[in-house]
Formats: sequence, structure tokens, C-alpha cells
Amino acid sequence: MKKAQCAASPAKSETPSSKRLRPADSPGTTSPAGKDIADILESIDKRLSSFDARLSLVEILHREFKCLRESLEFSQQQVETLAAENATLRESVKCLTENVTQLNRENKKIKETVIDLQARSMRDNLVFSGIPEAAGEDAETTLPEDTVKNIVFDRVHRLGPIRAAAGRPRPIVAKFGHFKQKEHVKSRGRELKGTDFSVNDQFPKEILERRRVLFPIRRGFIQKGSRAVIAVDRLYVDGQLHRDPDITPWLY
Repeated sequence: MKKAQCAASPAKSETPSSKRLRPADSPGTTSPAGKDIADILESIDKRLSSFDARLSLVEILHREFKCLRESLEFSQQQVETLAAENATLRESVKCLTENVTQLNRENKKIKETVIDLQARSMRDNLVFSGIPEAAGEDAETTLPEDTVKNIVFDRVHRLGPIRAAAGRPRPIVAKFGHFKQKEHVKSRGRELKGTDFSVNDQFPKEILERRRVLFPIRRGFIQKGSRAVIAVDRLYVDGQLHRDPDITPWLY
């Protein structure tokens, strides 16, 4: 009887202490709702941490961008300054180039004037080549007597330093007192063709070099049937001045 009563008796009632010790309410456990909230909070915390990190990176990038912009602005100012200085230098170089060009033109003009003055000072002179030379000679007496008979000379002398005895005799420069007498003697110079003697006008060194350039060109025109004549440092072909910037640059 007693056993039956025990079997039929309701479940043992819970005491307050037994309620506190239930697994669901134990200190080391979390209810499903609380766990979800914790996960959400943890996720939010992670996202906030990630956001803070990104924000810090953005701030760093902003500072670097600001520095880069300032550097670019400074570089731009430098470029503008250099461009202005370059423009000034270009103008200076242009002015200097123009000045140098002008000076070259003036220098060439002065040089040509000096050469012309030298040539004019020699217009009464003839150069006699091939006349034997003797020590202590009087250069005037060595000139061909039949050629210079009754000719008045202002000065007669050998040209250049004394050469070795076995060397070619120095040419003789004779300055005539009258231009017509000089031309008369010069006209007889063709009689010396085929001999060791020659008579020629005296010219400055620069003109002699120019004439050496013109002689073969003159010969070429003559071979083609043209009439070509050299006057000082100019070549005339059929009465026309022959100009060529590559051959006669002194005419430009």
C-alpha cells in the first residue's frame, strides 16, 4: 500500500537551492538569446575595430596625399620659375647670337677693308721671281736692264728672310714711282713665258690664296669656250661676275 502510494505520488518538489543549481541557470552557461546578443555585440565590436583601422589608414593616406599635393605644388612653382628663367635665358642667348652675328659681319667687313687697303698699297708693286741672288747685292741693279730702263722706282728689295745658298732665290719686290710704268713692265712679262723668270702683281696673302682657288675654275671656263678673267680676287666670265657661296665666300 505504501509502495503504491509512493509510485502514485507526484514528482519530488524542487527546493530554491535546487532551482539555482539547474544547468540552464548555472553561472557557466548562457541562454540562446543571450548568446545571440553576445555574438552580435562581438561582431559589431570587430566591425568597429575594422572601421577604426580603416579610418586610421584613411587619415594616413590623407596626410600623405596632403604632403604629396604640397610637394606637387612646390614642384609646379619650381617648374614655372625654371620656365621663366629658361625664357629669359633664351632671350639672352638670342640677343647674344644676334650680337655675335653682327660682330662677325662687322669683323668680316673690317677684314675685307684691311685686305683692300693692303692691295691698294701694293697696286704699284711688281714681284720679279727667278732672278739669281748674290750676297751684298743692290736689288735694283739685278732687275733686267732692258725691261726697267728709264724706270723710276720708289723702293726695290728682296722678299722674305735670306735662304740657303742652294735654295731658290728670293723674289724681288719693286715699287714703281708711276703706275703706268708698272703696267708697261707688267705687259712685257709675257715675254718671259717658258723661262725661269716671271713678273706678277703683288697681293696680300689672303688674295693670293683666293686667286689660287680661282685659277683652275678660270681654266675650266676657258676650256668650255668662255672668256674668263681674274681681277684681283674676282672671276669674270663673259663679262659677268662669277659668284658661288662654296667657291667665293668672300663675296658674300
